[in-house]
Amino acid sequence: MHEAQATTEAATHLSTLLVLGMATILGYYAGQLARLARLPSLIGYMLLGILFGPSLFRLLRPEIMHDLSFITEISLAFVSFSIGAELNMASLKRLGIGIVAVILSTSFLCFFMVLGAVYALTKNLPLAFLFAAVAPASAPAGTVAVIQEYRAKGNLTKALYAVVGFDDGLAILIFGVAAALAKSRLLSLAEGSSESIFMAMRGPMLEIVLSTIVGVVIGFVFCYLVRKVHNHREILILAFGTMLITTGLCQQWHLSLILTNMVVGFVLVNTRRESLVHRVTSPLLDIMPLIFVLFFSLAGAHLDIRKLPALGLIGVIYILSRSAGKIIGVPAAALVSPVEDKIRKYLGMGLLSQAGVAIGLCLIVQHEFLELYQQHSDAFDRLRETMPGYDPREIGTSVITTITATCVFFEIVGPICTRIGLAKAGEIPPPDQRRPGSGRQPTGH
Repeated sequence: MHEAQATTEAATHLSTLLVLGMATILGYYAGQLARLARLPSLIGYMLLGILFGPSLFRLLRPEIMHDLSFITEISLAFVSFSIGAELNMASLKRLGIGIVAVILSTSFLCFFMVLGAVYALTKNLPLAFLFAAVAPASAPAGTVAVIQEYRAKGNLTKALYAVVGFDDGLAILIFGVAAALAKSRLLSLAEGSSESIFMAMRGPMLEIVLSTIVGVVIGFVFCYLVRKVHNHREILILAFGTMLITTGLCQQWHLSLILTNMVVGFVLVNTRRESLVHRVTSPLLDIMPLIFVLFFSLAGAHLDIRKLPALGLIGVIYILSRSAGKIIGVPAAALVSPVEDKIRKYLGMGLLSQAGVAIGLCLIVQHEFLELYQQHSDAFDRLRETMPGYDPREIGTSVITTITATCVFFEIVGPICTRIGLAKAGEIPPPDQRRPGSGRQPTGH
């Protein structure tokens, strides 16, 4: 027994590069096994990450995952840039105003359905506001990975790019308002005062505006640099360096990594000829599979399946109400503004993934509500005697614990539903047409 324990301890102290290399190679084979089971490869990557993470073998220890966090950020930068490079305005106009209605409908219906469901269960309005605040956020990486793996193309694919690209920006705004309402309600209960909602919204609004401005500036600089470069390897160097600079500035200035990199790609596709856009995006497709192996293996390592039993009824309610909001939101938008039939039927299935952005928002909740308690501890201690469920610390812990657990569900089920929706819409080509480079997404020019 002592020998087995010593072996386990030795295994959990392997070098970072050794573990990363193992995750890369084993992740590739795990992805192939997933494809044999007619599942997206990223499911295999994530399951391997879960095995390597705290759920089982603990090879990817917290300190290693912290050291490798830059891989997650670079991966999100590539995904966001790729999304932006598909958001050609001419193509979006052909999809119609209905896409704007879909983005608004899926986000707000998701918010209000989670708000109503959690409040009906708990009768705790601040808690309900916070769960609803996080609900609209999606995980674009899962959707993009499925689209690229199956070389999907068509109007549903374009609509997915547009919705997962823009709904995170809207989610940040919704979060800012809802979190302000939750804090205002808690303060009014504790000591009869409240923070101005407009003051609380100032941060999210400033983040979105500055992210857009920085993305536009970097986008035009990048377009200037690559306009006369024709070698794919040299273009890849410029693109990679640009994304590193963009992501570094986002870290330095606390901007949205996803939105800023998406704007860079958006500027490229809407200001340059299709030939240049193709020269830039084509080499990215060659390295995206490696990025996805690493990204989803690390994402899986962050998902501790031991937390699933702690979900409780509130977690189940959150899963059901959020899923209903995303799926029903598309046909609801179609009642106001017409959308293509296959978009109305299947788009909602591609919007279920949820991970990094939602967990990031939860960390903000936990931090801000801990500060809220520390600033008004006496008032909240008195409030807890009559209303124990309104302790800001407990609310923050409840939100992050539940959302982290539900992300395990959404990150496994979401990509599967995306694949099913694309297949039913007829936008996944036959296997012999999915070889690398055979089915690049059109830019819409």
